[in-house]
Amino acid sequence: MVFVGFGFLMVFLQRYGFSSVGFTFLLAAFALQWSTLVQGFLHSFDSGHIHVGMESMINADFCAGAVLISFGAVLGKTGPAQLLLMALLEVVLFGINEFVLLNLLGVRDAGGSMTIHTFGAYFGLVLSRVLYRPQLEKSRHRQGSVYHSDLFAMIGTIFLWIFWPSFNSALTALGAGQHRTALNTYYSLAASTLGTFALSALVGEDGRLDMVHIQNAALAGGVVVGTSSEMMLTPFGALAAGFLAGTVSTLGYKFFTPILELKFKVQDTCGVHNLHGMPGVLGALLGVLVAGLATHEAYGDGLESVFPLIAEGQRSATSQAVHQLFGLFVTLLFASVGGALGGLLLKLPFLDSPPDSQCYEDQVHWEVPGEHEDKAQRPLRMEEADTQA
Repeated sequence: MVFVGFGFLMVFLQRYGFSSVGFTFLLAAFALQWSTLVQGFLHSFDSGHIHVGMESMINADFCAGAVLISFGAVLGKTGPAQLLLMALLEVVLFGINEFVLLNLLGVRDAGGSMTIHTFGAYFGLVLSRVLYRPQLEKSRHRQGSVYHSDLFAMIGTIFLWIFWPSFNSALTALGAGQHRTALNTYYSLAASTLGTFALSALVGEDGRLDMVHIQNAALAGGVVVGTSSEMMLTPFGALAAGFLAGTVSTLGYKFFTPILELKFKVQDTCGVHNLHGMPGVLGALLGVLVAGLATHEAYGDGLESVFPLIAEGQRSATSQAVHQLFGLFVTLLFASVGGALGGLLLKLPFLDSPPDSQCYEDQVHWEVPGEHEDKAQRPLRMEEADTQA
């Protein structure tokens, strides 16, 4: 999911495919190592050693996912040095935020609606706001997709869709809890896909589907049940949540993304606010609701694995719901402050940010085949075509 899913999902930009896949590769490889250390110091440091295992590796993957979500918000407008600095800071804040939520507040968030999606999205959005480029119009002609780039992006979508149930259930308790998590995620994804197709045709010109909606909003079902999928959400609850998430995400891509740039000066390249931000917050609120309805009768012996503090009598269901809600506010605070700080650091002049006229362009950082060929042999670039026309 991290290397193929996120990498190919971002290749929709017509002249930024190398950077989308390549920088995803770079960031994920760096974040996996750095987060193993950061999370190790916070969770498994004993007798001068960090203990690693399958769980620490999966947690590092989750952290890399959050970093790549933030990368989606600034895709095409940052260089590799800036991105590595962003990851260096974000991994630390991700680890601290996760520790506060899971260890200190006792929040339940198996699939990371709060710790991964909400944190990664709003970190990236605030970062994008601080790095706002008023002259980005100079590169606007490169921001669109072409037929083959959208087709490649669908590889990422299908990959993420298929593996999302195992993503949400990876760290849940073996047995019924893990099966329930996978099923709830599966139903939610299916419903969000239907909702996306329906809304895309409804708001599209002449009833036609928009590939941007299908690539992204169809995945919102996996995000919205991240917190509640291991809980007694029920299949109907998962279907309803997924359909709502797909609908909200599609409407966000159609109407809210332009407002975000015009009114709030947030240039969200991949629309992470629509796929991870809003569905992540919805998922956290859904977790609040389902946690508040938890009873011994509903969960039986499984209550201990899902809500250990309620099972031990240390906390009521209402108290757990309040802690879940507080966890959402803590996440938004860490993400906003971290994104603002990261934006200020990434503005340092020696970090080699691409100029406004060269954003969304692979040739700034990569050797592109055909780049040095004779002009007559080279594929015509957009600005050259305009000049010749």
